[in-house]
Amino acid sequence: MTELTHETSHGAVEAADDDMELSQGELELSDRASLRRVAGLSTELSDVTEVEYRKLRLERVVLVGVWTEGTAAQSEESLAELARLAETAGSEVLEGLVQRRTRPDPSTYIGSGKVRELADIVLATGADTVICDGELSPGQLRNLEEKLRVKVIDRTALILDIFAQHARSREGKAQVELAQLQYLIPRLRGWGQSLSRQAGGRAGGANGGVGLRGPGETKLETDRRRINKRVAKLRKDIAAMDTIRATKRGRRVANQVPSVALVGYTNAGKSSLLNAITGAGVLVEDALFATLDPTTRRAATPDGLVYTLTDTVGFVRHLPHQLVDAFRSTLDEAADADLLVHVVDGAAPSPEDQVAAVREVLGEIAEKRSESLPPELVVVNKADRADEVTLARLRNLLPDAVVVSAHSGQGIDTLVAEIASRLPRPDTVVEVLVPYTHGELVARAHAEGEVLGEEHRPEGTLLKARVRPELASTLSAYVTDGSRA
Repeated sequence: MTELTHETSHGAVEAADDDMELSQGELELSDRASLRRVAGLSTELSDVTEVEYRKLRLERVVLVGVWTEGTAAQSEESLAELARLAETAGSEVLEGLVQRRTRPDPSTYIGSGKVRELADIVLATGADTVICDGELSPGQLRNLEEKLRVKVIDRTALILDIFAQHARSREGKAQVELAQLQYLIPRLRGWGQSLSRQAGGRAGGANGGVGLRGPGETKLETDRRRINKRVAKLRKDIAAMDTIRATKRGRRVANQVPSVALVGYTNAGKSSLLNAITGAGVLVEDALFATLDPTTRRAATPDGLVYTLTDTVGFVRHLPHQLVDAFRSTLDEAADADLLVHVVDGAAPSPEDQVAAVREVLGEIAEKRSESLPPELVVVNKADRADEVTLARLRNLLPDAVVVSAHSGQGIDTLVAEIASRLPRPDTVVEVLVPYTHGELVARAHAEGEVLGEEHRPEGTLLKARVRPELASTLSAYVTDGSRA
């Protein structure tokens, strides 16, 4: 990577008189207010043979963050995650910059003086895009683009772009498009009167009347009307898809099959865990948001109780609220489950922050539904890659957590047994003698209930089982007194 000759200036030092010596406190204050480079974020290629090809399709980006709270390590980890998001979207990260402020500047996010410094860095690196580690207001977005003369996007737009790239199913694509349009509506920008349309009818004449002699509907208003129309159609389509999903979910509920949902931070290993438990063979990729469409697979406890295991979309810090709204039908799979398996990436730099971010999103879902969430089982994954200090810290923070490795198989049997112990169990005990001609009832007892004892007799199968009321009613015709053998 070409070394930059530009040195980030310190606004307070430049403002001071050259002959005046600043105190140590003033120097520290000046340094804290300046933009700091975060090392190790560059993803420029070292293989020169590929550079020209990659430049044709990759955007060259500079990342900018505002550190308002927490520690310096947390702010740098947030920017490092933004770098991974940018790479996932297909960008080439050139620089990462963090500024310490009490709050983002309402006009330009980082302040007008720092915008000039950022413009110099953009010019020196040859970047064509700036990505801000936060959600920008329409005004901040417009002001930054005018001053930097390159494209500016925020964290929300970046996540939406990744979702758009990874959506595969019809429902997933519709949900992502809805979220993108909801984000776009307040950020539409017009280009002045040149794109205005003349009012028709009497409004266009000299005697149109007070308030009717305007330019007519602008291009901006036309775009906004078309987008609102498209949003309404997408909402209708998603509602229809949600009906289909609710029907399938209702069928499982009617059959009283327990359900387990895998939730957690993106790239925590939920899909790998689903494969390890059920052998589902779903896509596993070391990338953010590799899973957008939920996958449900059949599983069984060691004693034969059948349940469903659902892999859901991963969460991330500051998950855009547009996505939470658009993916509500998908996230309902988690909220309607009998048990939440919260998967934590034990090899992540700050897994505790990831746990807090996931629980924040789950709390938002519960608030929207006005319902409490199912019980939670925390699973620390990637134990084969995590260091012992981190695992010890997580065991102290999450004492009931199960430590596993979906890759090596470590702890999977313990996890399966723990899931089995937390599933709702049938509560009606029956002792019946089922004729061999009705073997399907015995099969249902095995699939839907808990078989306590089974004996094969000449007249049929003597069965003692714990089953749900509906099946208990059906089996009541075959009591063990021998009158209905």
